[in-house]
Amino acid sequence: MIGFIGTVFSPWYHWSGRGRPDNHVCLNVVTRGGGVPRFTMTDRGAGALRQSADTLQIGPSRMHWTGGALVIDIDEAGAPPLFGRVKGRITLTPQAVTETEAVLDAAAHHIWRPFAPVSRITVELGGQSWQGHGYFDANFGARPLEADFRRWTWGRYAAKDRSVVFYDGLRRDGSTLALAVQTSDGVVTPIAAPPLTRLPRTGWLLPRETRADPGTKPRQKAMLLDAPFYSRAAVEVSLQGETMQGMHEALDLDRYAWPWLKPMIALRVPRKA
Repeated sequence: MIGFIGTVFSPWYHWSGRGRPDNHVCLNVVTRGGGVPRFTMTDRGAGALRQSADTLQIGPSRMHWTGGALVIDIDEAGAPPLFGRVKGRITLTPQAVTETEAVLDAAAHHIWRPFAPVSRITVELGGQSWQGHGYFDANFGARPLEADFRRWTWGRYAAKDRSVVFYDGLRRDGSTLALAVQTSDGVVTPIAAPPLTRLPRTGWLLPRETRADPGTKPRQKAMLLDAPFYSRAAVEVSLQGETMQGMHEALDLDRYAWPWLKPMIALRVPRKA
């Protein structure tokens, strides 16, 4: 899930001129229960936003720090073709909260903060209940992503006591982003990145790649979101001789800039002013 202030992939935010990020907020949730992905992404107006030092509320959903955990209460409408409510609670308990900050471009327009790369989560959602690995980060931007990047891929892979994150991208100026870090015991450290390795293209033929040990092939375990310009999937890789599973994203911002794509996205991203 992603909480947005300034819903960067909302056509409504794009059409508004992006002057008021607080007037385009949403909680994006993707689930895969019973093998069927569910998706929520309602672009809401400023009246739906409430903020305090420890709480972010967006319409009927909210994220709230209790001191040692982040409690996320979800009450969202499913996007077509699967209508109905996506409702429940997720509790994320960080191993530690880091102070790490990474600048993603030379002008520092885009910042990444891996607040809690190693966490535990308890999920109670749609009648399902389970526990597992959790992860919490944030991105901050002063310009549209497509103004400074052509594409990027991101992957976070979990082992028992650590997580590894790779950020790879092609910027508009032709330079590349190649960030590789590992988190253990609450400490984020740079690591040598293994080679970029191709993943199969998505149903929309979106090119994808991630980092993996030489001579190994990443495997997609489950597709969560397959859009013309973006994909989110559970992926298994070999890293440092160990098999790890995690979340992978691929984003093509050249595709996102296609004018005809915005009305198509609007069918899945309703606006509630």
